Amino acid sequence: MLLPRAILLLATLIFLGYLTTWILLPLKDWFLKWIPTLIQKTSTKEFGPQGTFMLIYTVPILLIAVLGCVYLHLTRNARNYTDKYNYFDFGSSLVLSLYRIRSTDPIAKLRRPMLVRGPLGVVSAMELFFIFSFIALLVWIFAYANSVLPVVYNMNDRQNQRHADDKMWQKKLRSTAFYMAIVGNFCCAFLFYPVTRGSSILPLVGLTSEGSIKYHIWLGNLAMFFFTMHSIMFIVYWAIVNDLKEMLIWDHNSNSNIPGEIAILFGLALWVTGHPRIRRKMFELFFYTHQLYIPFMFFFMLHTGFYFIFMSFPGFYLFLIDRYLRFLQSRQKVRLVSARILPCETVELNFSKSLALDYTTTSFVSINVPAISSLQWHPFTVSSNSSLEPHRISVIIKRDGSWSRKLIEKLASSSPLDRLEVSMEGPYGPTSTDFLRFCSSNPTLESQHWLQNASSLVLICAFKHSVDLTLLNLILPLNGTSLDMSQLQIEIEAFVTRDKGPALSENNQMKTIIFRPHPSDKPFSATLGSHGWLWLGAIILSSFVIFLILSGLVGRFYVYPKDKNTNKIYSWTARASLNALFACVSLFTTATIAVLLSKRRYARQASRIQSIELTSPTSSPDRELESLPDQSIIENTKVHYGARPTLDKMLLDYEGSSIGVLVCGPALMRHEVAKICSSGLNNIYYESISYSS
Repeated sequence: MLLPRAILLLATLIFLGYLTTWILLPLKDWFLKWIPTLIQKTSTKEFGPQGTFMLIYTVPILLIAVLGCVYLHLTRNARNYTDKYNYFDFGSSLVLSLYRIRSTDPIAKLRRPMLVRGPLGVVSAMELFFIFSFIALLVWIFAYANSVLPVVYNMNDRQNQRHADDKMWQKKLRSTAFYMAIVGNFCCAFLFYPVTRGSSILPLVGLTSEGSIKYHIWLGNLAMFFFTMHSIMFIVYWAIVNDLKEMLIWDHNSNSNIPGEIAILFGLALWVTGHPRIRRKMFELFFYTHQLYIPFMFFFMLHTGFYFIFMSFPGFYLFLIDRYLRFLQSRQKVRLVSARILPCETVELNFSKSLALDYTTTSFVSINVPAISSLQWHPFTVSSNSSLEPHRISVIIKRDGSWSRKLIEKLASSSPLDRLEVSMEGPYGPTSTDFLRFCSSNPTLESQHWLQNASSLVLICAFKHSVDLTLLNLILPLNGTSLDMSQLQIEIEAFVTRDKGPALSENNQMKTIIFRPHPSDKPFSATLGSHGWLWLGAIILSSFVIFLILSGLVGRFYVYPKDKNTNKIYSWTARASLNALFACVSLFTTATIAVLLSKRRYARQASRIQSIELTSPTSSPDRELESLPDQSIIENTKVHYGARPTLDKMLLDYEGSSIGVLVCGPALMRHEVAKICSSGLNNIYYESISYSS
């Protein structure tokens, strides 16, 4: 494992160097001496001064992304743990698992919750450290630069001649407005990393895209605050100096105001509809307006020119690659094999998958059902396990909202349903399941052996009604499993809060639907196959090289001769638009070729799986009612009726030198568990699975 460690060290050093350029940004020597020297040494006919900014702010991040792809490929087959059991997210129900971890794990201690209730939600000690560091860097960039460098800004300002007689406080207002944008650009530089689902950078620091959504929210709020203040302060300045006509200027040789005003309008629409209340109650409005990030970034680029866009360009470039790969994957129709409908208005969907598709516990997929909505995509935690079910991937969907209600009603209707057209994206999730660590002299034991130790796992569930207990039967796959649940000795504590006992007329039968295969449906597979990380690295590297070639050719044979002959700066708007076009063409072309080559490689396997399903006698569309496949789960579950779990007592009384708590469910419940884990009264370590803080 020497090579992966060397790659990780190299990526760390590159990132520290990249971060240093932001720390040096406010210094006067950076603008007056170092940047001019770098431009003089690195400026070429092909790229001009923009090549210098690209070298400083873009190349390091893309290099880290490529190194991350190589690192993840090398460590893919060297995981410490192989998952041998299913994980379930029961939606709004409380699901809390206790497991043993290494008592000497220093990272687990840094992940202890420090802040529980507040606008940021649950914040660990490690997150708190990085929050303060980030804020300190923002203050450094803004405060020091604004106090030392107004003259640097005014040197290159187009309004110098017209406002040479401005008072000092007016000049200060202008420079403050300018550096508001600089700080906002710094936030924007990191904005897209948390929402890049197939990121090769997040796993390097132990993060996942779904667990990093809150960072995207924080950065988005900060960026829009500074951009909004930047706009307001400039409008106030223009009003004070009687120069509001500046708002109507589109300067092709400097910062253009009209594109900036258009960008801030799109940004405000994103910001307002991203408010938690609007996002929860009017999700479709939030989802559709959030697609305005494309015109926002485009007009932001036209406003700043390609000199400053290179600061936020790499994160957006990696996000576009990931988004386009997701789009290509979503065009394929996935084979839906069967569905199990529970009496508690919950459905389990079972899909055919490629043998090469491997995923870890807590991964999630996004699902689209055109018969319900051709535009809506909804994320669901994967409830199956690639080790137990190599040919199947499953999700559990509770009736919670109009989309899920329509889906369950369509499946449960009396009219026969031979086929349901479904598209999927993913799976996305952690590259490893570090929360399965436990106290053992042999940490590489498979979790199946770990589960067979008495009292290794405690599962605490809370449901509203007794009929919801049938959800526990989905722990076992549809075709059964070789694991003997009685030998595993898992403790399950189930709490039914609204019923005093089991309902006498309760129908504990589930309905199973077997769907007929269709030639257009394919087994679910990864976008880039089993060597996806290498393919992704190749896409990032090759697309950027093609972008450099296209941009360089235009710069050398068109832009440079025109600048030289006319003694004028080539239009910022035109050059930025050309560079945006070249970036899109290069990444779309390379990604499409990579996906086609990957699909061609696994076409035979998909055809073989499809032919087996087409001739399988179990492919009948007939419906049948069957009893629950295995009653051992509920029989071995301790059910408490009319009560809620006393989490503080249960967690603190659980014996063990190091206890890990994995929790998913409502925010209030997660905050309560986090508060208990942060008390320091026991060696309890907190982990959560959620899209919010």
